[in-house]
Amino acid sequence: MRTTTTDPISLHDVMNPEQHPFVIDGEGDSAIKIFFENEENKRTYLDIAVEHPGNDFTTNLNNPQPMAGDDPTH
Repeated sequence: MRTTTTDPISLHDVMNPEQHPFVIDGEGDSAIKIFFENEENKRTYLDIAVEHPGNDFTTNLNNPQPMAGDDPTH
């Protein structure tokens, strides 16, 4: 398991991580333990929608708007 002490919401380094909230994302060797400065940042992180292609067909983060340079005929 990998560990990160950079709070992904505040981008601050978490000092004394053993005294802070965390989540474990994934399983086995590819899992990551993410520490947060506070419970609010942890909740914010957990509320972020995530697509799981092949498993979850209810969340679609696709942006249907055409991008600059797109061919509108396709």
